[in-house]
Amino acid sequence: MSTVSRRPALTPRQLTRTGERLSFVYLERCTVHRDANAITAQDAEGTTHIPSATIGTLLLGPGTRVTHQAMSVLGETGAAVCWVGEHGVRYYASGRALSRSSALMEAQARQWANPRNRLAVARAMYRLRFPDEDPAGLTRHELLGREGRRVKDCYRAQAARTGVDWRGRRYTPGDFTSGDPVNQAITAAAQCMYGIAHAVVTSLGCSPALGFVHSGHELSFVLDIADLYKTEIGIPLAFDVAAHDEEDTGPRTRRALRERINETSLLNRCVDDIKHLLLPDMAGSTNPSDDRDVVTLQTDHGHQVASGINHDGPEDYGDELW
Repeated sequence: MSTVSRRPALTPRQLTRTGERLSFVYLERCTVHRDANAITAQDAEGTTHIPSATIGTLLLGPGTRVTHQAMSVLGETGAAVCWVGEHGVRYYASGRALSRSSALMEAQARQWANPRNRLAVARAMYRLRFPDEDPAGLTRHELLGREGRRVKDCYRAQAARTGVDWRGRRYTPGDFTSGDPVNQAITAAAQCMYGIAHAVVTSLGCSPALGFVHSGHELSFVLDIADLYKTEIGIPLAFDVAAHDEEDTGPRTRRALRERINETSLLNRCVDDIKHLLLPDMAGSTNPSDDRDVVTLQTDHGHQVASGINHDGPEDYGDELW
């Protein structure tokens, strides 16, 4: 039998594409272990096997224990793992990219480093959220003001549609139960969307920190991406959940959101939106070169040369990669 340390590393082509994965799997009060290339969740009722390569984000709730081997296979298959606090109001995530190409990361850094380009991406994000408005020429302050008005209008419209009593957005960090049912549902939906956006961002090899609307936080770009779907999916779903029943809004919101994400193919859309924002020519691309395992060296005038050889002189000296 082969050991974990002797198993060859999976290549991007062997991994399930981001858009084809489960948006998230939530576990609580169980022990998470490994069985071959699956993870197992064991509790008093038995053991459940979950193929690790099909998971986008694994949410580990209260009472969970996870083994080193389980984390190893989750890391190999590129799943993001979130340790979630009570009601999902705190999380910690980690993972690896499903693509070994740095094209999107480099494009993100170029767009972020140029103030004019950074504003252009922020306007493009606003256009994705509110396609009936043209943000061309708007300053950042004007973008934020319009976004704030649109979100307030969304809250009021959803309250009128569902008949839910709306007294404004109320959320106390660390105190999930302080909000009324609809605020609890909005918070639960937001936390799940942050985890999903984090999984997609990291799976594409992008930096979670280099945001275009948000700034100064390690998850700025994650917050940018999650907000793209706030008024279309997150807020309406939260009001639907609160209108149906005021009990157990957190678990019911998570289940309803997972179904909505699957119904709308949101993961595929999220991948395409990120590519459209950072590298428009890559949007919708399924070219195998997108996940090529190639390392080059940078030289003058923007040119790149092959790595793994000695460039001291006209001839090559063979493999220099250790």
